[in-house]
Amino acid sequence: MQAEISQRVAQIRQWLADQQLDALLIPHEDEYLGEYIPDHNERLHWATGFTGSAGMAVIARDSAAMFVDGRYVVQVRKQVPAEIYEYRHLIDEPPMQWALENLPRGSKVAIDARLHSSAWLARHSEMVNGELELVCIDENPIELFWHDRPAPTLSDAKLMGIEFVGQSCAEKRQHIAANVKKQKAAAALLTQLDSIAWLLNIRGSDIPSLPVLLSTAIIHADESVDFFIDPTRLPADFASHVGAGVRVQAPDALEATLQQLGGKTVLVDPATSNAWASQVLRAANATLIEAADPCLLPKAAKNATELAGMQACHIRDGVAVSKFLSWVDRQVAQGNLLDEGTLSDQLWAFRSEDSSCTDVSFDTISAAGANAAMCHYNHLKQPTPSVLEMDNVYLVDSGGQYPDGTTDITRTIAIGTPGDEIKQAFTLVLKGHIALASARFPKGTTGSQLDALARQHLWAHGFDYDHGTGHGVGHFLSVHEGPQRIAKVYNPTALLPGMVLSNEPGYYRADAFGIRIENLEQVVEVSTNGDMSVLGFESLTRAPIDRRLIEISLMTDSELAWLNTYHDKVFAAISPALDGDDLAWLQQATAPLGR
Repeated sequence: MQAEISQRVAQIRQWLADQQLDALLIPHEDEYLGEYIPDHNERLHWATGFTGSAGMAVIARDSAAMFVDGRYVVQVRKQVPAEIYEYRHLIDEPPMQWALENLPRGSKVAIDARLHSSAWLARHSEMVNGELELVCIDENPIELFWHDRPAPTLSDAKLMGIEFVGQSCAEKRQHIAANVKKQKAAAALLTQLDSIAWLLNIRGSDIPSLPVLLSTAIIHADESVDFFIDPTRLPADFASHVGAGVRVQAPDALEATLQQLGGKTVLVDPATSNAWASQVLRAANATLIEAADPCLLPKAAKNATELAGMQACHIRDGVAVSKFLSWVDRQVAQGNLLDEGTLSDQLWAFRSEDSSCTDVSFDTISAAGANAAMCHYNHLKQPTPSVLEMDNVYLVDSGGQYPDGTTDITRTIAIGTPGDEIKQAFTLVLKGHIALASARFPKGTTGSQLDALARQHLWAHGFDYDHGTGHGVGHFLSVHEGPQRIAKVYNPTALLPGMVLSNEPGYYRADAFGIRIENLEQVVEVSTNGDMSVLGFESLTRAPIDRRLIEISLMTDSELAWLNTYHDKVFAAISPALDGDDLAWLQQATAPLGR
């Protein structure tokens, strides 16, 4: 692989010389700016060998650097050749800062405007302050040299019935158009694939794990929509499904349609739409209102039908996960220390017993022993999957896509008898998980205001984790859904009833072990005796937390009570679907824990 990467970097350097440019910026994102991208848009992987979901590279004429965040500091060293790329931290030393410090003044840095948000380009144009010249290129060199580039996967659209989504497309368009009109705009550009899928009540399978269709849309103040997708991908009853006013156009008609908005006011989300679209609109003399995608909040705050579906699919998912955990314990007891790939495949086999499960919601993180210290470890990207390690832990982070919801769960389980160090760390993570799950907070509270609750017990012992505590989760959509988030980094979005977020504190010791405990939580209104409106969380996930890894002396009575109550709910919800060894295992795994 190193030889291939070296050849590709050499090709890009020759292109830079031919174009009289000095460096090329290569983000992970594609033109839709989503976290998960189809294989044919994995440009960063082609240029570097890196398979993570976030990162960026800079290739200059005589140097190159690869930038990743804290999730990937171990992984990047295994995948990206150090002989070609320097390793840098994406947050602490951003790519443009590196370029300013390492490239001569006046250097020309090539940017593909389709692959960066308009906010990113505006911010970095200001940042370079004339010391570097950012040059928007018409043709990406990677597409010139990627001769074995996979063909796009273009699936047929699936229509979502009202029994799953709870609100018709016409009703959603009316609501979103009213928002657009309220902001004095004639139209809004929609580029987030899950926003389009949500608005039109359609799903697809163009991207692994993400049930969306590669497409773009413009919603107008009169509630009509221009939908840019190959019409042959839509079923015959699409028009009656979405209602009058949805015009289907070929994808290559997007530029001309944007130009037709010249002289009008257009709402564009600078964080989620690419800079190219804004450049086309400005060139056509459209007036841009920079504001959030109007579908984000309505999509995030699930309606009653969506929430009922989320609850139902979590029970079925919990059955599959519990069958798997029971099976793993039996295998270990028999001395079968299986490899990570076999374990991941077996978990999918249990999920597949439910015919409604259409896909995983992300690549399963199946991590044995020291591999669990890599937050986003992927056994499929390793030369050989590792096997379970006695007296250590196994971490499995996985999820399923169901027509009534999306799941995401992490369990860290004992293999043999882990030592006191692991049990202490697990218990500190669990205490943080319980603190967040138990939180009560006033309306208007943001996730960043709650983040410290999950870290406090780790901090008290000098520990922490270098990832967010919680992300939003979609309804049969993206497992990582905005705008809500629980993290140290400030997030202005207040949590609303109906939002679903993960609760996943962790602890990772490089080359030793990793721990994460993740449930999905629904934001709910809580009854109190006071005058203030109070919100809290209600756990959706229904699978046991490993009692064997808990150091009871570190737990308070209220924390033990929370755990026992949670396990009572797990047993009540999933025990009717289990029998034999699996039911016996569940009885033991959810038994009350006391001093």
